[in-house]
Amino acid sequence: MAGTASGTSFLWLEITGRCQLECRHCYAESGPSGTHGAMTTTDWLRVLDQAAALGVEMVQFIGGEPTLHPDLPQLVEHALYRGLVVEVFTNLVHVTDELWELFSRSGVSLATSYYSDDPAQHAGITGRPSHPRTRANIAEAIRRGIPLRAGVIDLGGGQRADQAQAELAALGVTEIGYDQLRQVGRGIRDQHASTEQLCGRCGDGVAAISPDGAVWPCVFSRWLPAGSVLDAELAAILTSPEATRIRDELATAFAARSDRPTGARPCYPDCNPACQPNCAPRCSPTCNPTSCKPNSCWPQYRGR
Repeated sequence: MAGTASGTSFLWLEITGRCQLECRHCYAESGPSGTHGAMTTTDWLRVLDQAAALGVEMVQFIGGEPTLHPDLPQLVEHALYRGLVVEVFTNLVHVTDELWELFSRSGVSLATSYYSDDPAQHAGITGRPSHPRTRANIAEAIRRGIPLRAGVIDLGGGQRADQAQAELAALGVTEIGYDQLRQVGRGIRDQHASTEQLCGRCGDGVAAISPDGAVWPCVFSRWLPAGSVLDAELAAILTSPEATRIRDELATAFAARSDRPTGARPCYPDCNPACQPNCAPRCSPTCNPTSCKPNSCWPQYRGR
């Protein structure tokens, strides 16, 4: 978390733990049995108001699958009304006509994950035969001129990650990112959730809020809650002694790590992949060596 609340420019808003899919690596461990948590729509609207007042520039609605939250359109509209740039991170399995209209609004962009050009291999990762729908809706978003970026997460074991990136390019996706498995949530294999799974800049101008109101340094550092927006204002949480303690703890851990390039920028899952071509899975020192404000990666989204 940033040293001052005004230094926070980006928020992940995890509005639900429900998802049609049950991906083998899901850091949020979401799935069909997930819930929208303790946060009500009124709570999320209040968070958006507080975020705008703090000078936050961009929010990303995530889950779970955010399109399964019945009030996603209201939340997106309110974010836009408050002057926030919006990205919706969706699996693109099911998009209604209402959602297509919403996604076509100026100031809104989409992000999705993709795993393989082989439908069976893709289904083996997501737990559902989701490839045809996701592929078709990626093509539809491109046809509609909706800004969309896609990330290929490579779980190893012969996954056709390169072919997935090639298929995305053939569909017309120009922003294609790559990451390897992060051992958090259902992604845990032979390690455990720890700072080793983080990019090295978590909480630096960014924060995440859970369906139950917990505030984390990022979506991957879920074991480090600094407080709850159900109990306190966002500004108070971001500048609290607990947030400072977490920030110092992370800084100490990252400083001791040998794999973090000096001056590297973070590999946010929400940043434009073109800014970090070597992000796999750590950080690229080739983009902006001083900071990463997600908005600065996407100037084209503001004027669309």
